Amino acid sequence: MEVRWDVFLIIVGSALVTFLPRVVPLMVLSRMELPEWGIRWLNYVPISVMAALVGQELFVHDGQLTSLWTNVELLAAIPTVLVAIKTRSLLGTVVAGMISIMILRYLL
Repeated sequence: MEVRWDVFLIIVGSALVTFLPRVVPLMVLSRMELPEWGIRWLNYVPISVMAALVGQELFVHDGQLTSLWTNVELLAAIPTVLVAIKTRSLLGTVVAGMISIMILRYLL
């Protein structure tokens, strides 16, 4: 089997580009004591990223904002959020979202 060096270098470069941004901050921050405000701030990063991803998926379609009544995903998000607030259950929230989207796609 012949090794193509250009493909090999692309794979190694991609691995480094993926690996280094994850490992270097972990190595540096594991040796440091972060202040309390920094730790509190970092606690909000995952929910902020998730909100940005979900918000973009719900409100923007084909680069344009959509209205509530023509957006099935946004309509399905309403009962899903209510179930999430009421039950605080990930499984219940996912099931409610799946059922909501199935019913709305069938009806609309």
